Amino acid sequence: MMRLVVLLTMLCCMSLHAQTAGQPGGLQGSGAEDTPWFQQTPDNNKFALIIVGAAASDEIRQRMRGWATDLHASLLADYGYVGNAIELLIDDGSNVGNAAAIVSGGSQIEDITAAVDRIAEDSAPGDQLTVFLFGHGSSTFGDAKFNNVGPDMTGNDLAGLLAPLAGVDIVIFNTTSASFEFSRALSVLGRVVVSATRSAAERYDPVFGGFLVAALQEKRADIDRNGRVSVLEAFNHASGRVAQWYSDQGRLSTENAVLDDSGDGLFSREPGTGQPDGLLAEIAYLNVISAGVQKTSPEAIRLQSEMQTIEREIFILRNQKVNYLEVDYWNRLEALLIDLATRTRRYNDLP
Repeated sequence: MMRLVVLLTMLCCMSLHAQTAGQPGGLQGSGAEDTPWFQQTPDNNKFALIIVGAAASDEIRQRMRGWATDLHASLLADYGYVGNAIELLIDDGSNVGNAAAIVSGGSQIEDITAAVDRIAEDSAPGDQLTVFLFGHGSSTFGDAKFNNVGPDMTGNDLAGLLAPLAGVDIVIFNTTSASFEFSRALSVLGRVVVSATRSAAERYDPVFGGFLVAALQEKRADIDRNGRVSVLEAFNHASGRVAQWYSDQGRLSTENAVLDDSGDGLFSREPGTGQPDGLLAEIAYLNVISAGVQKTSPEAIRLQSEMQTIEREIFILRNQKVNYLEVDYWNRLEALLIDLATRTRRYNDLP
């Protein structure tokens, strides 16, 4: 019942957003039936590809490796991933110490290609892949690259590698310096792309990656307390922590994280607040669907899936309020909330 109370509170508090979202462009103006992405069911799987590029120093290398291994552990412990659904690639793949058992290879383009091929073979339409990039980036004269071991990878290179994953929902977190142009090359309709920087001029090592991992650990970014973390929640939590960090340091911020999920390559600093971006990020969850620790029966899993589907429809409806007559909007919302309340009660009544 708590999740329903929280959801109702969110709807009331975000009424202004509901009236201003739906501006022209991207996904705004489409309803739930036209938003086929990120429809998680118990039959869908989730995969993660974590890539740690070449480092400029031992100190930076250890920091990035720490972020990556902490993220790997959190995906297993907090988000329901299984070990073989996570590909962890670290610089040259060697001298990884205690992480050797979980490292799949290095960040060479050959290893990245092999990892994506394995995911393509194991995945199916409706599954989800989240890609995390940790390391250094560069962008000069429109040539944006991720500094991996060996020939550097461009955004177009990664876009080409991901192209065969037809029907797989994709989220990309690019936490590198000068990440914007690289990230923009990955923007397509139905995909969520996060960039730690918004211009090539932001070339100093961002702290966004560390705060992103911290936001995901133990679901700390679960703002609406529904037991899951959406990409939008993770983005907002990490961005807020970055801004606070620079303020505490008394420094001028040298990074500004942005997000695009409308496929137009125009990233937003504050997605979901009257911007054309934020709808997909709000319904893209990092968690593998589960019924919870105490309720593991097939009926509990089915109800949990149905409840999440209804929540998804509510979020989409709220963002598309301007497309409905007032009475139609509230009738649709009322029906969804009653349906959610009914299923939530049935779920809570299960032993």
